[in-house]
Amino acid sequence: MSSTFIAPTIASLFPGGLPLWLRAYDGSVAGDESVPYGLEITSRRGLAYMMTAPGDLGLARAYVAGDLVLHGVHPGDPYEAIARLKGHTGFKIPNPAKLAGLVAALGVGNLVPPHPPAQEHLPAWRRRAEGMRALTSWGRHSQQRDADAIHHHYDVSNTFYEHVLGESMTYTCAVFPTPQASLEEAQENKYDLVCRKLDLKPGQRLLDLGCGWGGMVRHAARHYGVKALGVTLSREQATWAQNEIKRQGLDDLAEVRHLDYRDVAETDFDAVSSIGLTEHIGVANYPAYFAFIHDKLKPQGRMLNHCITRHDNRGSAHAGAFIDRYVFPDGELAGSGTIVRAVEDAGLEVQHHENFREHYAKTLAGWCRNLAENWDACVAETNEGTARVWGLYMAGSRIGFERNEIQLHHVLATKTVDGVSGYPLRHEF
Repeated sequence: MSSTFIAPTIASLFPGGLPLWLRAYDGSVAGDESVPYGLEITSRRGLAYMMTAPGDLGLARAYVAGDLVLHGVHPGDPYEAIARLKGHTGFKIPNPAKLAGLVAALGVGNLVPPHPPAQEHLPAWRRRAEGMRALTSWGRHSQQRDADAIHHHYDVSNTFYEHVLGESMTYTCAVFPTPQASLEEAQENKYDLVCRKLDLKPGQRLLDLGCGWGGMVRHAARHYGVKALGVTLSREQATWAQNEIKRQGLDDLAEVRHLDYRDVAETDFDAVSSIGLTEHIGVANYPAYFAFIHDKLKPQGRMLNHCITRHDNRGSAHAGAFIDRYVFPDGELAGSGTIVRAVEDAGLEVQHHENFREHYAKTLAGWCRNLAENWDACVAETNEGTARVWGLYMAGSRIGFERNEIQLHHVLATKTVDGVSGYPLRHEF
């Protein structure tokens, strides 16, 4: 390999040019070093990651493994650097002559894929192959496979989440009543808005699907006198939520079960909330999911679906390679119109539809700030690679919301029977 070659060679692959400086372990440099943000490839393994999985996945592997360093930012909040890289990581395919030169210059050995970092989940094709024996009517979203995916993402460590999410232990978009509101105030406001949209009253029954650490269940029980049942596929979440319910003395009203929502036996709920679950169930399963909710509601009951959406209804629902392998295995996103159609086709009447895109960008900024401020504790609780995954994922997601690549929608609907919805002439929340 010729000396002082790696950095300019890799920089040439970035479409539109590299917006940061790049330094490599051979001493080569590319880009404007006066810019405060840069990349450093520290090892041959890092180079091999980038060459064998060009683009987001290779860069992420090298970064998570510690073979690619981001300069000028904290690993807990790499927002400023990622914002400059966004849109530049789809590596160009060089012409045949240049490709041959790259292979010769960088070395054939760097075309042998290193073993991925421990934080990486199996790729989708491997999960499909290994799940063929367990196929059900839900396809790849069998109960066991969904449980495995949830375990991968949510059973990291409750203490880790306490550091990142803050006191609310809420891992969904907050709703900021004012631009200056704190993250805790915004999360409290979100739960209260959902309760008001559902028109909860003392003595009613609420089913919260994918309840996480039980924030919605506790809020509805404490402030609205509702008998609330939450279910989650994460054992760690359920254990934490059950303990917190006891600590707050809400045992008589609030309950959280470690349970697949499909196994909930009770019916005739006054309201169903689904906050951050639809992303996990698969677009093909929307009809069955909303039919399930329809069947769980009593006549004139209300449903509130809160989930991340795409900015249109045309693109692929599948997440990119990094998100699929490191964050949300089997996760899928659709446009809000796709969700509204599925809700209506299930026999529910949509009453209100609202976008909180900018609120999620602010929420993610708060989580990144918490991760950076509690970095040492988060690394000690998990490991540096896992903490790097979270910083990268949250900063990248923040950019996606800011640039309207993804959104967050509430869809409020009623189980209307014989033309009677129980809904007022105008919204009262």
